[in-house]
This record gives sequence, structure tokens and C-alpha cells, in this order.
Amino acid sequence: MMDLNKYIDHTLLKPESTHEDIRRVCEEAKAYNTASVCVNPIFASFVAKELEGTDIKTCCVVGFPLGATPSAIKAAEAKLCVENGAQEIDMVISVGAAREGDWEYVEQDIQTVADAIRGKALLKVIIETCLLNDEQKVNACLCAKNAGADYVKTSTGFSTGGATVEDVALMRGVVGDELGVKASGGIRSKEAAEAMIAAGASRIGASSSKKIIEG
Repeated sequence: MMDLNKYIDHTLLKPESTHEDIRRVCEEAKAYNTASVCVNPIFASFVAKELEGTDIKTCCVVGFPLGATPSAIKAAEAKLCVENGAQEIDMVISVGAAREGDWEYVEQDIQTVADAIRGKALLKVIIETCLLNDEQKVNACLCAKNAGADYVKTSTGFSTGGATVEDVALMRGVVGDELGVKASGGIRSKEAAEAMIAAGASRIGASSSKKIIEG
């Protein structure tokens, strides 16, 4: 199997995070050469500067963690993150709209963000699998695919559950080879990460990157 480090978005999204905490995460990411460092938007420019001269991407979350902000605000947030150095955006869908079956809204919500950053950054779409049934997960993935996203992602890590092997396999089955699948939430061991990759994950969101990589 390929080295795990390049599957990992080394993540720190806690509300109490300080610049010193974020600096430490960037140093860890550089030590292990992870795929990206994933942070809240307020830290975009700081992380971009810390990662200068590396191939590690700056990743920011948008509409996080609830997904309940209007599409125009999500798009503006994503655009500002990109202007501040983000190369990847992880947005949260409107989970309520998904549960209501308002797929037109869900797709348009994703499309609005995708259009705002197209050609400038990758877009990963968090569908919050723990709050959806299988049919809703499938439809949410199809919305992301139709809207031109680059990845679908399982979870924020802030809700009632995280990534499962079953959800990753389901999502990979829906998007095929066209989109990436990011497993995130509760992945804290090498074995767990490898199981997600075997199920179809092409990226892992984790704060326990050192433990995962070193096994």
C-alpha cells in the first residue's frame, strides 16, 4: 500500500485553537509530509505562510460544522479562504435540506461554492453521513458529483458519529472513479485508516496523524 502520509489531511478544528496550536500542527504536517493541513478559515493565511516551500496544501472548512449558512455566505467564505492561500475547501451541505429531500437546494448550494472557487481550489463536500440514511447519502453524493465537486467527505467530526467503512464503500460506489472520497471523524489508528482506504477512501481527515503514520 502507498505511504499513508499523502492520504492524510492533518486537521485541527477545535474552537479553542490558538496560533501556537496551529503552528504545531503545521510542523507535524511538515515532519510527516501529509497531503494538507485542514483548519478553520481564520487561520488560512497563517497556515499558507507556515507551509511555504512545501507541497503540503492549505485546506479550510466552510459552513462548518452545521452547513446551515446561506449558499452565498458559504461561497464568500470559500472565496476569501482561497484569496488567503487555501488550495482546498471542505464545505458542509445543508443537512436539513438533504433530510427533507430538497435535492435541488443541496445541489445548488454545492454549485454556488464550486463556482466561486473553480480552477483555484479543490472542493470537498461534507455530507455528514451519521445524520442521513443510505438513500440520502447516495443522493447527496450525486448532488456533489453533478455540481462539479472534487470529493465527497463523510463527516465533520462534530456530530453524532464519524466515518465508517460501510459509508466510504457506499460513497465510492456512487461517485466511481470521478471523485475522491474523504473519510473523516474518529479515525485514530493505522488499521482504521487502512480499512477506510481499502473501502475506497482517497483521503483521510485526522488529528491523530502521527499515530496513524507510525502505527
